[in-house]
Amino acid sequence: MNMFNTGIKVILIGFFMTATAVAQQTSEDVRNLLEERDVQIKELVGPEGTEYTDEQRQKLKEIINGVINFEAMAKEALEETFDTISTEKRTEFVDLFATIVRDQSLNKLDIYRAKITYQDIQVEGDEARVETLAQLENVRTPVNYEMEYMSGEWVIVDMEIDDVSTASSYNRQFQRIINQKGFEPLLESLRKRAARA
Repeated sequence: MNMFNTGIKVILIGFFMTATAVAQQTSEDVRNLLEERDVQIKELVGPEGTEYTDEQRQKLKEIINGVINFEAMAKEALEETFDTISTEKRTEFVDLFATIVRDQSLNKLDIYRAKITYQDIQVEGDEARVETLAQLENVRTPVNYEMEYMSGEWVIVDMEIDDVSTASSYNRQFQRIINQKGFEPLLESLRKRAARA
């Protein structure tokens, strides 16, 4: 009986510890994560006109994209087709999608030199929305993040730049191709784009 009671207590303590850990996720946690990432990126990007080695570009790519959940974004972009294709095709699709997004993230490095002002951070359970304003010289650009707390860390599942959602933008492109030609031509197109990345 004592062993039974002890077991119940251990389960309850574990439950409450887990619940407390989740409850401790606050807007400050999210802000700290993004600010830390911003500092790392700015250190690597350096002043305008900076030239980069392949190693520096690779490190930049990893930091810029390190907190993005590409599978969640790819699933949003592919809609119901994501659940109808084989696991092998799904894995390939996510890999190609991530390669293309990562490559595009380095196209305009100037934006990473912008001063970031946090306008609002709303956390509800395991989801958060972060609204920021990126100012570079006299140009101010709204950059917002949709985030989720997964496997013990916050990850970005979508980004809005100038009120344009990245996942929605890819969704429109992909759905147009799927509706006109099907999934295989889309996959082949992504293979070619990723090969140029």
